[in-house]
Order: sequence, then C-alpha cells, then structure tokens
Amino acid sequence: MAHAVYVFDAYGTLFDVHAAVRRHADAIGADAQRISEIWRQKQLEYSWVRALMGRYVDFWSLTEQGLDFALTKVPDADPDLRERLLDAYRHLDCYPEVPKVLTALREKGARLAILSNGSPAMLESAASSAGIADLFEEIVSVDEIRTYKTAEAVYELVTTRFKVFPEAVSFQSSNRWDIAGATAFGFRSVWLNRTAQPDEYKDLPPAAVLPSLDGLLTLT
Repeated sequence: MAHAVYVFDAYGTLFDVHAAVRRHADAIGADAQRISEIWRQKQLEYSWVRALMGRYVDFWSLTEQGLDFALTKVPDADPDLRERLLDAYRHLDCYPEVPKVLTALREKGARLAILSNGSPAMLESAASSAGIADLFEEIVSVDEIRTYKTAEAVYELVTTRFKVFPEAVSFQSSNRWDIAGATAFGFRSVWLNRTAQPDEYKDLPPAAVLPSLDGLLTLT
C-alpha cells in the first residue's frame, strides 16, 4: 500500500458525536439538536483554551463541562438527563461504513491506529461498544503528553509509536482544523467532510476530501 499506517481521529470521524443526544431526543424535545451542537462546540473550545494556557484537563472532564454549559444555556433542557447523556457518550455509535472500511484496510496489510483528544477510558469504551477495538494496532490518546490537537507533539505520537516518517502515514479526520494540523506535520491528510462544510485553512489543504470513509479504499 502507498501508506504503511492509517490513523483515524475518533470523534466525528469514526464515532458520531451527536448520537448521544439523538438517543434521548424524545426526552429532550425540540432543543435536542441545539444542545448537541453547543455541547460539541464547547467540548472543543475548552480543549483549545486549555492547550493554549498549558493547563491540561482530560477530555472526559471537558466533555462533562461542555454538557453542563449546554444544559444551562438552553433553559428548557432537563438537567436530570445529564447522566443518561454522559452514559450514551461513552457508548457512541460508529458510522455505518466504519467496520467494513477498517476491515478492508487491515486485509490489505495496513496498520491502523486511532489518534484522539479523547481520554483512554473514553476511547476504549467507544471502540469496544462499536465492536472495532480489535481492528486497531494502537489507540493513542493525547493524555500521554497532556495537551491537545493541533500541537505538533500530538501528531508526533504516531511517528514515534510506529517508527515511521510522517509521509508514511495517511491521517483521516472529519475536523478541518485537525486536518490542517496533520498536514502541517507532514501526514497525507484526508478530510472526511460528512456534512459538506466549506473549506478553511486553505494554506494547509488536504490531499483528498471524502463524504464518507468508503472512498478511502480507492485512494492511492
């Protein structure tokens, strides 16, 4: 294969970050989508702010804090749903094509890994619940170095772990900012643009843009 190692971001790439709220949408009511969007926005915002300050807090704590903000921001939200939503986040659904694509890559001889802001327990729970944990050689969390993407040291975790140069790695993420960071580091970066978002960071373009992971199998 053209690339020895295929590395995947977790949240939004393999796992549907909105699945937790969707699972309890009936109980939440009309504000379900708004709560989910605020939750995700704050989860990421808190990671960037913490990284810039050099004051690391693990991603599960940021996930809890993001949900608390969302439930407070939306006045009609029922705070009693908090624990149910957090439990659902521990067991997010993966996207339908994920198991098939990962299995096919493994059969072609690729080495597979996750590189995520998620804390180790979060990643292990999500991967196990989705039935894909055994497909990965490594599940790598930024918790090892106590900072967040897009710090160069995060992407370096992959090259150090697999003992490869950046150009040997194909990196897949649904987050355009993550793709920018991976491109700057030297990975072949594939932007998984599931929701047809406009491009950003045009000085750091992806090698390819795909609507789902299915297209990854035909890339060279």
